[in-house]
Amino acid sequence: MVASIDAEAVDALGEERLDWRFKAIPASLHGMPVADVRDTRPPLDDFGTPLLTLDAGALDHNVRTMARYADAAGVALAPHGKTTMAPQLWRRQLEAGAWGITVANLPQLRVARAFGVRRIMLANALLDPAGLAWLAAELEEHPEFEFVSWVDSPRSAELMDEALRLARAQRRVDVCVEIGGPHGRTGVRDDGDARALADTVRAAPTLRLTGLAGYEGALAHDASDEGRGAVDAYLRRMANLFGGLDYETDEPIVTAGGSSFFDQVADVLGGAGGQVVLRSGAYIVHDDGFYREISPFSRGVGDARLRSAMHGWARVVSRPEPALALLDAGKRDLPFDEGLPMPQLVRGKGAEAVEKASVTAVNDQHAFLVDASVEVGDVVKLGLSHPCTALDKWTLIPVLDDAGADQPAVIDLVRTWF
Repeated sequence: MVASIDAEAVDALGEERLDWRFKAIPASLHGMPVADVRDTRPPLDDFGTPLLTLDAGALDHNVRTMARYADAAGVALAPHGKTTMAPQLWRRQLEAGAWGITVANLPQLRVARAFGVRRIMLANALLDPAGLAWLAAELEEHPEFEFVSWVDSPRSAELMDEALRLARAQRRVDVCVEIGGPHGRTGVRDDGDARALADTVRAAPTLRLTGLAGYEGALAHDASDEGRGAVDAYLRRMANLFGGLDYETDEPIVTAGGSSFFDQVADVLGGAGGQVVLRSGAYIVHDDGFYREISPFSRGVGDARLRSAMHGWARVVSRPEPALALLDAGKRDLPFDEGLPMPQLVRGKGAEAVEKASVTAVNDQHAFLVDASVEVGDVVKLGLSHPCTALDKWTLIPVLDDAGADQPAVIDLVRTWF
């Protein structure tokens, strides 16, 4: 069996030497290869602030939990790689049984291919002529490479076909017709138009109709009855349409499923026939905010809950008012789009110091912490919301043996490409 990712390319990341390019890496480690840091296990206290870390135990737990769920539900999993853009973490997901890796755009696709990811889904339309020429060459040079992309209009299918013919593509490109919903994102709104688009794809000599795709998360932002009802109606529409199209493969796929409603995707699309492919990506890191509240595992699905694997660490740099402290982490360092950072404890003082505290605002480089028992120089551990806008701010992320320990140690460093 062909490997799902180039293990040698991933292992080679351990040869990269640390220096000033990487935020929060102490000068004492400059010049040292990443692999040596794994062996020396420097303490968290050696690292600067602001800092984002990952927790080794939580990562392992989350990968196992999702893999176990997908296996029990009879669905495949192609985790959305955009969440982490970290081949080291993709490798964990693939080794745990993932069907492939999903990406969102051409730059992400190139990262995945640079690390030899064998099966990739582009959850988007690839219309860039230069990108399609590169793809055609990549498919011809690597016969083991499996790729599927989406289209949501005859024009997009025609542009793909035109560029691939110009590039003298030797292999047909697999595509899924994308179905959208009212006020959602991309995707065909009308089922008749979807059928006509399928005909257009089948008529294109460089394309092959391989399935149906969609994203239910654009239709609901909470797990209320109304939100789940909208998701359910959309998925039933997908299921009905999936069974009525003629595919150019014996194993068509139907794909949906972010990290919020994958249980409904498995339940509804599981009876549609074909291979159901979930694209959940945030689960591997999870969070202490948005996904903690909306994840199906938090709503009683499965046999375990996910654990937040990411934390922020910020230092008190000012106490200009009695109830106000300024931390040295802001929008350039930590996520804020799905909720502000949440103080969890103060190093050396415990959770009591921030029991009544909250972060009320963030600037580019500062967070406003109110009602905390802290002094200038204290380091605050922060719970975070939304991994997709957390990891993108860091090119190298320390992995802790246990973020909840009194003296956490850094046991690995994860490289990202955003």
